[in-house]
Amino acid sequence: MLTSFLTAEWRKLAMVNYSVSPDLLQPFVPKHTELDLFEGECFVSLIGFLFDKVSLLGVPIPFHTTFEEVNLRFYVKHRTKEGQWKRGVTFVKEIVPKYAVSWVANVVYNEPYVTLPMRHEWQTANEQLRVSYEWKQKEWNRLELLADATSIPLAAGSLEEFITEHYWGYTKYDNFTTYEYGVEHPRWEVYPVKTHIVDVNFEAVYGHDFGFLSHQSPHSALLAEGSAIVVKSAQKL
Repeated sequence: MLTSFLTAEWRKLAMVNYSVSPDLLQPFVPKHTELDLFEGECFVSLIGFLFDKVSLLGVPIPFHTTFEEVNLRFYVKHRTKEGQWKRGVTFVKEIVPKYAVSWVANVVYNEPYVTLPMRHEWQTANEQLRVSYEWKQKEWNRLELLADATSIPLAAGSLEEFITEHYWGYTKYDNFTTYEYGVEHPRWEVYPVKTHIVDVNFEAVYGHDFGFLSHQSPHSALLAEGSAIVVKSAQKL
């Protein structure tokens, strides 16, 4: 039985989604998984959110209970021995402002975490919600969404549902080994997005292969309220 490794809240998840060629992501696909497509399209998402009320194995870690994260992720699925599909995500890079968080994630999960200066801002005014996340790699990068201040349920069968309803994480340890961990949370509500700003040097932050995203408009943007979450301990596939 899998134990709870981490509990926290993920709040105000700002997401911009890009339609890309599957060939771009194939080198990053963990063994025993395959790309998970939505209506035949392959997506990569840039996501910023706030980690809050963080506890590791049930213990809050001083000075590490609240911090930002920005990650670049894509969507995969794993077929179990029983023939059922588990839908999950794989990360290209995850950015946090806490060295200890990066160290634990790298050691325990071999997740591609790095540590950079970060900041965020949330503002509600005139029935609108503005959420921005920034991180500095030589220069400040920014992801910002402006949305209605009232959240609504996810629409069944929508891209928003596809993006948010993945409950497994898959880590490519090496070309032969994959680790799987579960992520538990309720179904999220979303704030209808009006406008978005993506001021990101993708090549500097994520490498040459993803540099073209700096010149490509996102396919879509969404802002989820988030919830309490539980991350289960990893197991080798």
